[in-house]
Amino acid sequence: MPDPLLRVENLVRSFGGIKATDNLSLDVLPGELHAIIGPNGAGKTTLISQLTGQLTPNSGTIHFAGRDVTWLPSYRRSRLGLARSFQITCLLPDFTAADNVALAAQAHDGHSFRFWGPARKERHLREAAQAALTRVGLAKRADVPVSELSHGEQRELELAVALATKPQLLLLDEPMAGLGVTESARMVALLKELRKEVTIVLVEHDMEAVFALADRITVLVYGRVIASGDPDAIRNNEEVKRAYLGDQHVVVSHG
Repeated sequence: MPDPLLRVENLVRSFGGIKATDNLSLDVLPGELHAIIGPNGAGKTTLISQLTGQLTPNSGTIHFAGRDVTWLPSYRRSRLGLARSFQITCLLPDFTAADNVALAAQAHDGHSFRFWGPARKERHLREAAQAALTRVGLAKRADVPVSELSHGEQRELELAVALATKPQLLLLDEPMAGLGVTESARMVALLKELRKEVTIVLVEHDMEAVFALADRITVLVYGRVIASGDPDAIRNNEEVKRAYLGDQHVVVSHG
């Protein structure tokens, strides 16, 4: 088995008297799509925020690509190849799709102090933006302002923004949130393609999408890991059924 690309050990993060992550440990292997599921309040987004450096843990360690990044700021982790897309769309609505991606590429290159400058005029940034937009199927929408894109297109654009930072590991926080049936199907198809190129950690409530995409699934309840394994193991785990899946009839097989 290869060394983990991401290793989390004994992570604790408390808010007041509540442990949002409670002695949490998990590994993510290179090339896998690792899903993290659990009920609302399980600590999924708090975990992702610690992985990206937006929150610091009270204790525990985070190793990424063999390096201890527990206390590194977000921008340093991004430069190492760790990228996040958010649960709530975070884009610049008055700028075009291409502008949003070019600005992400520019910031990743270390020129964030020229943030509003010549991003759209620099050839290598335009080319990086176009390549990322092509990967998510938005090449023909490059010059459309974000405010005129559909919600599904905005979620796809968020992926392009993350891809522009050239990640080794892509952290996706509910990319299916708010999508209709057709848009969700497009997102699942897109993630099936992206997983061939980049390791993905997926936080998602859409169980059909999770069981269709994941190599491994980790289940959180009250900040603790109650189970981790392949989709069949999680589907048949009695504790997971009681704590989370309940009556959800998940029949989608991996593929």
